[in-house]
Amino acid sequence: MKELGNQIGRTSIYMKVKKNLTLREFSSMPKLAVLVGISVISLLLARPAAAQESLTSGSAQNGAVSAVLPSVSSGDSNDYKSSLRALSTLYQNELQKLEKHSATSRDLYKDGLISRVEMEASDKALTDARARVDQIAAQIAEASKPAAVATADNVSTLGDANAVWTTGSARIDGLIQYYGSRHGVDPFLIYCLMSQESKFTSGATSPKGAQGLMQLMPGTAARYGVTNPYDMSQNISGGTRYLKDLLEMFKGRVDLALAGYNAGEGAVMKYGYTIPPYEETRNYVKLIVARYGRKTLTSNGKRDGQNTKRS
Repeated sequence: MKELGNQIGRTSIYMKVKKNLTLREFSSMPKLAVLVGISVISLLLARPAAAQESLTSGSAQNGAVSAVLPSVSSGDSNDYKSSLRALSTLYQNELQKLEKHSATSRDLYKDGLISRVEMEASDKALTDARARVDQIAAQIAEASKPAAVATADNVSTLGDANAVWTTGSARIDGLIQYYGSRHGVDPFLIYCLMSQESKFTSGATSPKGAQGLMQLMPGTAARYGVTNPYDMSQNISGGTRYLKDLLEMFKGRVDLALAGYNAGEGAVMKYGYTIPPYEETRNYVKLIVARYGRKTLTSNGKRDGQNTKRS
């Protein structure tokens, strides 16, 4: 009887933590139903994945260097840093939620209410969240530094003479240029998107399953014939083709194409061909547009009114 009382007490605490779950007569449910309910809770606590998830991977950088920031006006620079700070707040709030969830999962595992796999999944989500907080802090620090000086040894120069950049990998730089030219997408835009998606980490995997350099979700990878999303060439080819289709769909609107890449084209259409009202998506678009420098493209796929030197 005492053990039963302890078990009911633990169940009561768990129910308070999961405010969104309403279970009548929890104690009378079969154990299988309880376990199914807990599994659903774990899924709900994970952030809803956008069609192309924008969370920056916490994996090792594979030799990549920090993204080269654009030389922009004081106002643009402040907007960029404000967006970074807003994203940092979002990540920190998510980290706090995941810390509580991880602690609860460990207690449930000790009580035999969830499996080791579920507990380890919770721990991994927490580790990834901490890595995102650290990375956004590093981006804020980087944004506060003077622009890096490009040299002949560490910079890739494209047909667009107004943009110079490097991922830190000659192979990735070459693939970006090749597929950008092949599919008619500005390589610098691909670079900016890839920087935000994975920090040029080919083995990056998000908590919701987005994979590789351009963080392709399995469905998107399949749509564009990508059989191995961790293969640099396949990933960049598929991601570039997807970005090209989005740019055509939204008539050269870079901001809407980026919103579609992050939240799905359906979300953009659902909200009247505007950026969906998701805080993460809006910050994602702001950060990439601030780095890229333009919201629209001309009919030939180039940035309209390019006049800003990237260094």
